[in-house]
Amino acid sequence: MHFLWYPGHMTKARRMMQENIKLIDLIIELVDARVPLSSRNPDIDELGKNKARLILLNKADLAEEGKSDEWVEYFRGKGYSAVKVNSKKGGGIKSIQSVIQEACKEKMERDRKRGILNRPVRAMVVGIPNVGKSTFINTLAGKACTKTGNKPGVTKGKQWIRLNKNVELLDTPGILWPKFEDQSVGLKLAFIGSIKDEILQTEELAAELVKFLRESYPGVVEGKYGIEGSDDAYVCLREIAESRHCLVRGSELDTEKAASILLDDFRGGRLGRITLEKPETQESPENL
Repeated sequence: MHFLWYPGHMTKARRMMQENIKLIDLIIELVDARVPLSSRNPDIDELGKNKARLILLNKADLAEEGKSDEWVEYFRGKGYSAVKVNSKKGGGIKSIQSVIQEACKEKMERDRKRGILNRPVRAMVVGIPNVGKSTFINTLAGKACTKTGNKPGVTKGKQWIRLNKNVELLDTPGILWPKFEDQSVGLKLAFIGSIKDEILQTEELAAELVKFLRESYPGVVEGKYGIEGSDDAYVCLREIAESRHCLVRGSELDTEKAASILLDDFRGGRLGRITLEKPETQESPENL
């Protein structure tokens, strides 16, 4: 399975981020807690090297809690602030304001020494497709947010959202796309739905997921679908099709539908809390 790369998206998003980076104090980067490293864009480290950094492991309710805790420690060891959140259900969101203040304490101290008091922290939220960036912004802002108008130096149409007197968000920088010269990164992103299924072969993708689950989470597929579980991933898909009565032309098994069911169940957390990569097996983000 080969994943195509679209440089036009990256170029546009990178340019937009470069234009706005000088206006902000903090980069809030959302990653998917199931693939915390594969769902990052390495360019952010270069573009934001002089800014405070906060990494949010979003969709933490879908990932193994213990492994997410390991990832939090991993990122903190790299010098970032890091927190687990579930933007859709609001988990961890209440703590974000204090985490932002903590992440920017050095900047606030510099301001204080220069006689600048009570200037709000200005933050940019970034993330690759489908990590929940918009949901996070909406949940964090809630109904109480007010747009404060264009700031000097911001191109027309960009707005700042005042969360409160202490924090403003830039709404909304371009989405940054992942780099996946390593095809295993593309595969993990395809599992979680960050790459559109229309450009992928559903059965091949589902078969790869079966192989991963059989190795890392033995018994999960068999238990969910009430099947014996063959060593052959494609036979497993046939067993799922039979278990879920996925048929075409009368009695022929519809393995493509079974593949879609498996992927949907994984993405929706119905196979349980699953993490696709571990910190100890990963290269550091700057080396990707």
